[in-house]
Amino acid sequence: MEENLADDDIEIELAPIAVQLAYVQQLLGRTQEAIESFTGIIKRNLVDEPSIAVAINNLIALKGPKDVSDSLRKLDRIMEKSNGPQSFQFARGLDLKLSPKQREAIYINRVLLLLHSNKMDQARELVTVLPGMFPDNVMPGLLQAAVFVRENKVGKAEEILGQFAEKFPDKSKVVLLARAQVAAGGGHLQIAAESLAKIPDIQHMPATVATLVSLKERAGDINGADAIFDSAIKWWSNAMTEDNKLNVIMQEAASFKLKHGRKEEASRLYEQLVKSHGSIEALVGLIRTAALTDVEKAELYAKQLKPLPGLKAVDVDNLEKTSGAKHVENGPQLGITEPYETKSKEKAKKKRKRKPRYPKGFDPANPGPPPDPERWLPKRERSSYRPKRKDKRAAQIRGSQGAVAKEAVNVVNSKSNQTSSSKGASQNSVAEQSKPSSSKSSRKKSRN
Repeated sequence: MEENLADDDIEIELAPIAVQLAYVQQLLGRTQEAIESFTGIIKRNLVDEPSIAVAINNLIALKGPKDVSDSLRKLDRIMEKSNGPQSFQFARGLDLKLSPKQREAIYINRVLLLLHSNKMDQARELVTVLPGMFPDNVMPGLLQAAVFVRENKVGKAEEILGQFAEKFPDKSKVVLLARAQVAAGGGHLQIAAESLAKIPDIQHMPATVATLVSLKERAGDINGADAIFDSAIKWWSNAMTEDNKLNVIMQEAASFKLKHGRKEEASRLYEQLVKSHGSIEALVGLIRTAALTDVEKAELYAKQLKPLPGLKAVDVDNLEKTSGAKHVENGPQLGITEPYETKSKEKAKKKRKRKPRYPKGFDPANPGPPPDPERWLPKRERSSYRPKRKDKRAAQIRGSQGAVAKEAVNVVNSKSNQTSSSKGASQNSVAEQSKPSSSKSSRKKSRN
């Protein structure tokens, strides 16, 4: 072993172990510690690129859809787009240092991040090249279907999933489940039921039976739903397992048959449940079903029901004559209301009359004049209201607002001009009249 190694060399040698320790913390559920460990490894920017790539992928898986932009930036450190046959590849030859499973996980996380960030063009471009990168895996088909569903192309998603299910029959369970979910979400109930029916391992499970029956019932195929119940009952009848679900399936099947008018089959199933398991629910269902077809049989099985406490003290004849029953809180016995005739004969209790309260200083003997009954009405609605007279002498102004103002100004100006001109004329006349008199007086003086 070499001695006196530098700290950087030691960190590079221990980087894979640090990543594995963080992954163990992730598996143990210590999420925060794992996130801190992965973040510390990434920030060190070690030369060990495979360890950094695994740390980035695991950190993205822990964060999920939170902080999608930061996760995409971290992935851009280890991935790049090329012009070769593979449009996307790892940077600096990482594809040769990572295992196929690790590369697949990184590509899957990148597609999911692109879908969460609504970058549909990049996601579509990436999923088209994934089948060539991983030809023996069904995950590229699931990712293509996810992109189509995000684009509201449910039909294409169903077609892609159907092709992958036929191409990989050994791995078709996950694909068919995804196809059933996509079809059910898109309203294609028959396609969803057909996809579930192609998975033989889960046909008898109660959840699968309930889903298939619900899909068939919503699609209007009642006979198909009934056949699913019959097949499940047959399988569980022959099954040699400790956790047998036969009673659950038969109970639901009987309820379904009774709901859709198949009373005889429902009665037969309920009777089998009563004989084999002695269930109270099955006994009640049998009595209800038999009451519609065979009343004597219903009465016979009704005797097996346990009597309710307190019913022995009830007089049925008296109960039929009454108008109803009232609940007695204290005691288990039922209280019967008294006959209606006796109730009508009882005298009604007199209500206590209270004296009215008057304001302070008010004399009820001399209340004074009554208040005006119209005091709450508006003045214009009162009988004493008289509207004001309009001044008829006011000049009626017609026309636009500006025209009236201009006319008034013109009238005022014309009047002022007339007065000024008349004044000027009178002054001139006075001056003219005064001139000859002065000349005459001057002449007289000169003669003298």
